[in-house]
Amino acid sequence: MSSCVGERVGVFTGAHRRLLSPAMLTVHHLNNSRSQRVLWLLEELEVPYEIVKYQRDAKTNLAPPELQKIHPLGKSPVLTDGELTIAESAVILEYIVEKYGKGKLVPAATAPDYWRYRYFMHYAEGSLTPFLLLRLIVTKIRKVPFLVRPIANKIADQLDTMFVAPNLKRHVAFINDILTGSRYFAGDEFSTADIQMSFPMEALSARYPDPPPRIKAWVAEIHERPAYKRALERGGPYNMVSA
Repeated sequence: MSSCVGERVGVFTGAHRRLLSPAMLTVHHLNNSRSQRVLWLLEELEVPYEIVKYQRDAKTNLAPPELQKIHPLGKSPVLTDGELTIAESAVILEYIVEKYGKGKLVPAATAPDYWRYRYFMHYAEGSLTPFLLLRLIVTKIRKVPFLVRPIANKIADQLDTMFVAPNLKRHVAFINDILTGSRYFAGDEFSTADIQMSFPMEALSARYPDPPPRIKAWVAEIHERPAYKRALERGGPYNMVSA
C-alpha cells in the first residue's frame, strides 16, 4: 500500500504529476515535519490549498520514495503552484506571503522591523536548527546497543558538553532576550517569521532542559491561534520529541 494519501488531489504517473485542480496550491505534507508550517501560513491567510499526505517509514523515520516524484531530494515540505515546484521552508513561506498574502503577516519593506523579520526567517533553519538536530543525534547515540554504549556515551557526552550545550545555551539566551523585548520575533505584530520559527521553538521546548518561561509562553500562545489548530486538523498532530 502506498504511504501517500491524497485529499482531492494527486495522480502520480512515473516521474510526472497530474493534478485535478492545476490552479490551486498543493502542499506535499510529511508527518512530523516542517511542512506543518506551510499549512499554518495558508490557514492564517485563508488561501485555498490542497494537500497530499506522506508517512515516514516506521523503522527509518525517513520520507517515503514517493516524494522524489515531486522533488529530486525527496524531502518535505514541497509546494506546487501550477507548473512551479518550490522546496525549502523559508522559500515556500516567502513565496506564499509575497504572492498571496496581500500585505499580511510581513512588515512593510520600509518598516523598522523589516530586516529583523527577514533575519528570523533564515535564522530558524540556518543558525538554530542545526544545534537542535545535533542534540537529537546525541540522544540517539546514547541509545546504541548495550555492548558499545560506554564508548558511545563518552563520545556523546563530549560532543554535547564541548559543542552542543554551550551553543544551545547561547541561542536560548538570545531568543529569550528577543521575546522579552517584544511579543513576537519581528516586533509586537505576529508575522510569517513567527511561523518559520515555530518548528525549532517547539523542538527547543521539547529537547532543552527547562526552557525560560518566556519561551514556553510564546509556544503556548502560538498553539492557541485558531489557524494553527486548523492546520493541525488538516495535517495531523506531530511529535516534536521525535521530529
